[in-house]
Amino acid sequence: MPTLDDILENVGEFDRFQKQTFFVLCLLSAAFTPVYVGVIFFGFIPEHRCFSPGVAELSQRCGWSLEEQLNHTVPEWGSHGASFGSRCRRYEVDWNATDISCTDPLGSLMGNWSTVPLGPCRDGWVYDSPGTSLVTEFNLVCEDSWKLDLFQSSVNAGFFIGSINVGYIADRFGRKFCLLNTILANVVCGILLVFLPTYLWIVIFRFLQGLVSKGCWTAGYILVTEVVGPKYRRTVGILYQTAFSVGLLVFDAIAYAIPHWRWLQLTVTLPSCFFLLYYWCLPESPRWLISQGKNDKAMKIVSDMAKKNQKKMPSHFEDIKFEEEDGGKQSPSLIDLVRTPQMRKNTFILMYNWFTSSVLYQGLIMHMGVAAGNMYLDFLYSALVEFPAAFIIIVTIDHVGRRYPWAAANMVAGAACLVTALIPEDIHWLKVIAACIGRMGITMAFEMVCFVNTELYPTYIRNLGVMVCSSLCDVGGVIVPFIVYRLVEVWHDLPLIVFTVLGLIAGGLVLLLPETKGRVLPETVEDVENFH
Repeated sequence: MPTLDDILENVGEFDRFQKQTFFVLCLLSAAFTPVYVGVIFFGFIPEHRCFSPGVAELSQRCGWSLEEQLNHTVPEWGSHGASFGSRCRRYEVDWNATDISCTDPLGSLMGNWSTVPLGPCRDGWVYDSPGTSLVTEFNLVCEDSWKLDLFQSSVNAGFFIGSINVGYIADRFGRKFCLLNTILANVVCGILLVFLPTYLWIVIFRFLQGLVSKGCWTAGYILVTEVVGPKYRRTVGILYQTAFSVGLLVFDAIAYAIPHWRWLQLTVTLPSCFFLLYYWCLPESPRWLISQGKNDKAMKIVSDMAKKNQKKMPSHFEDIKFEEEDGGKQSPSLIDLVRTPQMRKNTFILMYNWFTSSVLYQGLIMHMGVAAGNMYLDFLYSALVEFPAAFIIIVTIDHVGRRYPWAAANMVAGAACLVTALIPEDIHWLKVIAACIGRMGITMAFEMVCFVNTELYPTYIRNLGVMVCSSLCDVGGVIVPFIVYRLVEVWHDLPLIVFTVLGLIAGGLVLLLPETKGRVLPETVEDVENFH
């Protein structure tokens, strides 16, 4: 009995029909970036200082510039070596005193600046920023700085929960049904975020947006890989993720042009309304239809595919009836992911690799830091490094396969982290190069785990399998700030040692997975068990 891949060889594996589907789904992939990395711009933390009554009047009387005002009156900007935490305190002096000197105000009041008492901020903060962010609007600094962490954690919590729930919906009710409903929910939540007046409601709707947005992106990934032939699956999978990288560049440019977070949120959300038109221009996955026993609907889509590709359906395929191993419809179940030995091994190794990829990918960005740089340029450089990684994957796995380049990428990332940790601080340029090599390696690993994940599960549970395994990515995203910012207090490069261990173990585990290059996508659990 021929498979769907056999039919695609005759009606077109990546022709006009598939290219149209691929293009519209790449737009969806690019639009996911504001949800995933939006906190960088929505929650931008500008330089800030305690507001002290009287400072503005004194500054006007003395004719100070902003820099001079900060140097003279604010602990964190002064030349006294005050700690970072002092931006949450202010000098306890009477700035309205008439005998204050414009050249040395503190000295004229106290004689010695080191004896000036510091107190808490009681009158709010002043922010050195041309725009607005969640931080400036709700004063998420000092003792309330944890609320910005909660804002980002709410998205990851939504990703985590949605990974399983939305994945089940896509496998139970179809890829297209899942896509359209999550697009609608994402648009509604994104628009409401613009108008919500309180921090609490913003966090709640940010969680709801995370609940549906990642599932939407992953369902699109599954759909685009299921409508093409096996020779093109890995290419469209990589390019679908590269579209996300393009979205990073576009989002960076929009954020630069619109530095006000509510207007930025509205600007990046409104175009998503057009994705609802996918109801008319996106097909349902024929593989999913076959797995659900809906052969007639699947063959109708295949016929439309042949017509748009200007190919003629072979006569012996026109009345074909696909047969399921179980003789009918298969329903997805979490137990299926671990019921049999090969499925169980695949699931645990994939979960660990999702976790490791997230920790190293985000951790290296955090460790390199952008303390004194331009936020928009740093974000640009971070996005650009993903393009050569995608190119290397396309060039290598077409000839070598999936398993060895994936394992090598993890090991290179881990080894680069170790080298970065061992290079002395005074050779900073070399540390940066080594860290960039690590970033390149883990970017490759991150992209590969996504499309290999789809190739290791049968059709009826493929979307659920990807969702469950990738949920560990969200767990890693929650944990990595603690790994980085707590361990650097012990030793600045200690997080890199942790990354080294995680990366090398991940590379070794990948070698235990079966090679999927050129393989037909498995349709049943038995196909997976016989992969070796």
